[in-house]
Amino acid sequence: MLLDLSEEHKEHLAFLPQVDTAVVAEFGRIAVEFLRRGSNPKIYEGAARKLNVSSDTIQHGVEGLTYLLTESSKLMISELDFQDSVFVLGFSEELNKLLLQLYLDNRKEIRTILNELAPRLPSYHSLEWRLDVQLASRSLRQQIKPSVTIKLHLDQNGDHSTHYLQTDPATLLHLVQQLEQALEEMKTNHCRRVVRSIK
Repeated sequence: MLLDLSEEHKEHLAFLPQVDTAVVAEFGRIAVEFLRRGSNPKIYEGAARKLNVSSDTIQHGVEGLTYLLTESSKLMISELDFQDSVFVLGFSEELNKLLLQLYLDNRKEIRTILNELAPRLPSYHSLEWRLDVQLASRSLRQQIKPSVTIKLHLDQNGDHSTHYLQTDPATLLHLVQQLEQALEEMKTNHCRRVVRSIK
């Protein structure tokens, strides 16, 4: 599977052939650090002074490299696919090998960082439900008032939580229809592409 880089990312990466390979290796280290701790403008400014370019150019170069490494790591593309993806950028053979080595050395760490950054959402454990129907009350002798009570058990990081929900059947039916519509939407080609790019 080849990476599909936009023109903007290609422009950001176009700065890399203009600098020494040791600088590109340092940019790779900064890119991984960027994922761990976030952006640090002081690093960009220091590198910009040493290379006599604007700090925006350095920042775009590091962000382009970060994108290249994170997308490659996220999709776990093979060495050959990574080389083919970088080949279209028109870099020298030496720079392509250096980028490949950066990818191979850091892909496990990048995947670990991305996994830690992913939100921890609760997951479904079990569901209990009960249908109650009020047939009459003191003031109204003939009254039919149905309600559905739901006990939803969720797991999050090993912790169990319970949520109680109560609704009328019409609202529950509408909710079911909306969820079924969302599931049908997930079967479309567009949604499949989006989900594939997220994984």
